[in-house]
Amino acid sequence: MSDNGERLYRTRYKGVIDADGHVLEDATLWERYCEEKYRPCAVRLGVDDRGYERLEVNGKPSKFIHHGVLGILGAMGMLSRENWKWDFHRKWGEVAAWGAVNAKERVKRLEAENLAGAIIYPTIGLGWECECLDAEVAQAMCRAYNRWIVDWCSESGGKLIPVAHLSLMDPEASAREMERAVKDGCKGAWVGSFCHSRKPHGHPDHDPLFAKAQELDIPLGIHPTVSPLWAHSGLYDRQYTGHQRFFDNVVGTDAARQVLTSLIQYSTFDKFPNLKIVILESGAGWVSYLLDRWDDVWKSHFGHTMAVKLKPSEYFRRNIYISADPDEHALPAMIQLCGEDRFFWASDFPHPDHIGDYLEELDEIAARLKPPARKKLLGENVRQAYHLNL
Repeated sequence: MSDNGERLYRTRYKGVIDADGHVLEDATLWERYCEEKYRPCAVRLGVDDRGYERLEVNGKPSKFIHHGVLGILGAMGMLSRENWKWDFHRKWGEVAAWGAVNAKERVKRLEAENLAGAIIYPTIGLGWECECLDAEVAQAMCRAYNRWIVDWCSESGGKLIPVAHLSLMDPEASAREMERAVKDGCKGAWVGSFCHSRKPHGHPDHDPLFAKAQELDIPLGIHPTVSPLWAHSGLYDRQYTGHQRFFDNVVGTDAARQVLTSLIQYSTFDKFPNLKIVILESGAGWVSYLLDRWDDVWKSHFGHTMAVKLKPSEYFRRNIYISADPDEHALPAMIQLCGEDRFFWASDFPHPDHIGDYLEELDEIAARLKPPARKKLLGENVRQAYHLNL
C-alpha cells in the first residue's frame, strides 16, 4: 500500500529494472535551469481565457497540448474505458500516481514493488519539441532538462537513472551536450521519433550524434513524442483522423520501424558498429516480422540500394534493443525468435495510455520464460546496455 492508499503489487522476482518510467517534471524547470538569455522563451505552462492549462513553447501557446490535457498525464490506474470522466480544469500534477512527482516517493514505490531501479524519461519533455523550430532554443531547453533530471535523480542511491534529452535539429551541438550530460551523471540519451528537417534518422547529417554515443558507450533511445502534423500517418486526410485518439495512439508506434529501417538503409551500424539503439514505448510483437521483411527485401533486387556489410537482421542482434510492454502476449515468442539479449520491459508509469497493473502482467510473462531469458528481460539486459550496478 502506498502513502496515498494506492494498492501496489510486489513482483516475485529480484533485480527487476524498469527500462522506461516517467517523471511529472517541475513545470518551472526550463525557466530555472536554462541560461538567463533563454528564459523569455523557456518552455512553461500557461492558462487560456477559459481557465484551461496549456503548454507554451518559445513564447507561443501550443497547438497540440492545451485544453487541460496535461493534467491527465499522471493518471495511470485512475482512468479506464469504464471510468473515463475527467475534469480538464485540473492542473498539472494536481492528480498524480504516487511517486510520479517526488523522487524520494518514487524510490519508496520501487522498494514497495520490489524493483531495483528505473530509467527515467520526461512527460512535458515529450511534448514541446515538435513546436520549437529554433535549434538554439531547443538546445537550451534540452540542457535545462538534462541538468534538472540529474539533480532529481541524485538522491536515489542510483535507483533512478537519468537519460539526456537531445534534439536532432543540431546534431553536432547535441553531441556536445551528450558528452556534458554524461559527465554530469546521465547514463544514456534519447531523441524523438521525428526530425524537423524531415531527414531520416539514419541520414549522415546525424552521424555526429551516433559517433559520440559510440564513443561514450551509452545507449541512444528513440522515444515517441508529440509530432508535427506532417509526421502523423499520411494514409488518410487529417480531417477524418484529427480527433481519433485511438487511431493516433496505435499507429504512432509505426515511427519506430521507420527509424530502424532508415538506420539499416544508410548503413549506420557499419559506420558505428558499437552503437546501441533502444526503441522505446513502441511494443515488441512486430520485431520478428520486421527482421524477416528486412532480410527478404535485402535478398531481392531491391537490396541493391543498400551497401550494408551484413544481413539486416544481424544488425538487430548486435546493435538494437527493444523495450517491450509487459502485457504483450507474443513477447516470449519474440524473445525466442529474435534473441533473448535484445529485449527490456517498461512500465510507462505514470502515463494513462497503459493501465496500472504492469507488474502483475510482467510476472505472468516472466513465468512463461526459461530462467536465463527471464533474468535478461527483467533486468540483466538493461544493466549490460547502460552499465548499471544495481
